[in-house]
Formats: sequence, C-alpha cells, structure tokens
Amino acid sequence: MFFLKELPSRQMVERYVEAYGSDPALISDALLMMRRASLLIRKLETYFAGHGLSQLRFLVLIVIDREPDRQWLSPNEIAQRIDVSKPVMTRTLHALQADGLVRITASETDGRSKEVRLSPDGHTRLQATLPEYYQILSKEMAQSAPG
Repeated sequence: MFFLKELPSRQMVERYVEAYGSDPALISDALLMMRRASLLIRKLETYFAGHGLSQLRFLVLIVIDREPDRQWLSPNEIAQRIDVSKPVMTRTLHALQADGLVRITASETDGRSKEVRLSPDGHTRLQATLPEYYQILSKEMAQSAPG
C-alpha cells in the first residue's frame, strides 16, 4: 500500500530531484501511479470482502480457473504464480477448502502430491465476482486515461 494521501508539490519534488537527480515529471508520475494503485487495491479489497473473499483468495481462484487445459493445479504451482510465501499459500488454501471453495485431494499419479481444484461453489463464487471486478478495473482505467 501507498499511504501518502497528499502527494508532494511539484516544487518539493524538484527540490529533491535537484539533490538526488532524475526527472521531476517521472517522479511525480510514479507517485501518482502508486497513489492510484493503492486506492484501487483498497476498493478491490472492500469489493472482495463483500463476496467473502480477499485479494489473495480471489487470485487463487482465478489462477486455478485460468488454466484452459487443466482442472487442477498443485499447491506449489499456485504459489509460483502468486507472490506470497508457501506458508501463506498453505493457510490460504486450507481456508478456501474449509469454506468449500476449493477441493484439495491426493494426486492420482503421485500420492505425495496434492491437487487443488475449484469446487462448484468456488466456481460459482468466482463467476459471480468477475463482472463487477472487471467493471471496477475498467472504470478506474477510464478515469485515469489521459485526455
């Protein structure tokens, strides 16, 4: 998260840039981008919470669902696709399983491995979440588009 509510003035940025180098316009643009991204993430977290999810739980569901030729992923594959530690991923997968959104089963080919797939409820929850998720993203991008 980017917690700065009021971005520095152009004059302040120029003063720092004078001391440390760089292009003041680039620095101001980067700060604005971080602020907008932070506000968008907060908006999405509120939206996901209304659907009994978090950003991480949503990402797990979408990562499993986006594999066109597969119905499941291993916990390790999911962890490799999402930027969280393995312990966090393990806790998240267990919570999703407890909520009935994923099924975790032993692999049919390797008993030591696990397979994680969306449950019917997980698929339904994801499909119910996606339309407004895309509307939020589209609206944000339209508002921040130049011109």
